[in-house]
Amino acid sequence: VHSCSLSGVQALPVTVEVHKTGGLPGLSIVGLPESAVRESKDRVRAAIENIDLTYPQAKIIVSLAPADLPKRGGRFDLPIALGILQATGQIPEQCLDGLIVLGELGLDGELRAVLGMLPVASAFADTKQSLCIPLKNAQEALRCVKARVHAFANLREAVDALRSRARVPLQRLTEADLQVLEQCGVADNDIDCAQLDMSDVVGQHQARRALEIAAAGSHNMLMAGPPGTGKSMLASRLPTIQPPMSERESMESASIASISTGGFDARYWGVRPYRAPHHTASGIALVGGGAIPMTGEISLAHNGTLFLDELPEYSRAVLDVLREPMETGNITVSRAARQAVFPSRFQLVAAMNSCPCGYYNDPQIECRCGVEQIIRYQSRVSGPFLDRIDIHIVLQREALTEGVLGSRQENESSACIRARVIEARNIQLRRQRVNNALLDTRTLRRFIKLDERSRSLFEKASERLSLSLRAQHRLLKVARTIADLDASAKVDQRHLAESLVFRRAPIVDSLVPGV
Repeated sequence: VHSCSLSGVQALPVTVEVHKTGGLPGLSIVGLPESAVRESKDRVRAAIENIDLTYPQAKIIVSLAPADLPKRGGRFDLPIALGILQATGQIPEQCLDGLIVLGELGLDGELRAVLGMLPVASAFADTKQSLCIPLKNAQEALRCVKARVHAFANLREAVDALRSRARVPLQRLTEADLQVLEQCGVADNDIDCAQLDMSDVVGQHQARRALEIAAAGSHNMLMAGPPGTGKSMLASRLPTIQPPMSERESMESASIASISTGGFDARYWGVRPYRAPHHTASGIALVGGGAIPMTGEISLAHNGTLFLDELPEYSRAVLDVLREPMETGNITVSRAARQAVFPSRFQLVAAMNSCPCGYYNDPQIECRCGVEQIIRYQSRVSGPFLDRIDIHIVLQREALTEGVLGSRQENESSACIRARVIEARNIQLRRQRVNNALLDTRTLRRFIKLDERSRSLFEKASERLSLSLRAQHRLLKVARTIADLDASAKVDQRHLAESLVFRRAPIVDSLVPGV
């Protein structure tokens, strides 16, 4: 019987071999089974007996090949049960040919859902093989429109269908599901502007502009400033101005959710993830890991936003584990016995106070921190980590006058900003077939040709701010995004000048004499 296991989001084929032999009655499972797999012998026996079929009184050996691949979970219950029934002649020979069988059994024969069905369906979508799975996994598997799915509510249904192979039904998506899939990447089904909208943000025009640029180019962003200036509020509204997900992005994000402990939820198909872990999170919680490698927050935020509030309160070691995935877009979790690779191309948005008390440079409240305290507080975030953030901005307290409070109707809504972001993203896709965040240095040079004045400004700014090559690259990417928002084919001096406004380190510079 053909089945499969998971390594990260990759589906690996597993062959379930069943041998009936002489000896004392019993069932043994070989092939690196973990506890949940070893316990399947009791679930399988009870399920077969409770649907009025015969469990053989013989010695049965079940081999899960390849033998050196660890097997875990209850996904092998159904293939083991069907293998036993076929080995004892209770279902026809050849009836399982061309099927990939997965499913956990209840003691009464009920088929229960298993994690990771979407990446399995994607892996076998282009083959001639069909999936034989629990009915509760059918909607998830059918999100991969090329998948061939046979789904059953219990073991009895599966046995009856296999006994008459010509009548094995193929599952289909409902009309409502098809409409959602067709609208993926176009429909605005992931935003409830009645609850969150950029028009709620009072003032902070520079921060709103920075957020628009970040959304258009998928740039990492750091906001600093006193408490109550709207940093968290702005970050929570970033999803309301991001462009919709493509079908490929939706499939990638849903596949990661499918293998996580939370599982797949059809309501969030096409919704960009937004993850906001607490600052007490460990490095493993962020990047993933464990004895059995599992996804972390950065993978769950793939194609979406990872928001880190109170950035200096995170352990410096925890923040530094984000440096490699911020560059590569994936994370390799290695353990002594196994290794897993998870995608993690996320957009980082971070927020922090200016100093330990939070009121450095506040025009109304006096800061109680000394220079050394502020520098020590800032040094909790390493320079290499800050160097990977494209946009830096300092927020100031807004004057709470009646005019400002009554100006919500005049504030630009998320829908207006999102329209400009989508147009800028479409310009990027037409020009380079990828969004601005994925540009490498060689490709970037093709799309940015600076004139003499712009080149002179760029060189002087790079020298004055001591920008690394990485920082220079990110500076040009931000300038390219600003030009795209202006629908400009070339990057001129004003685009470069605006990108420089968002490049300087936001706080420490003001403490260094002469800067």
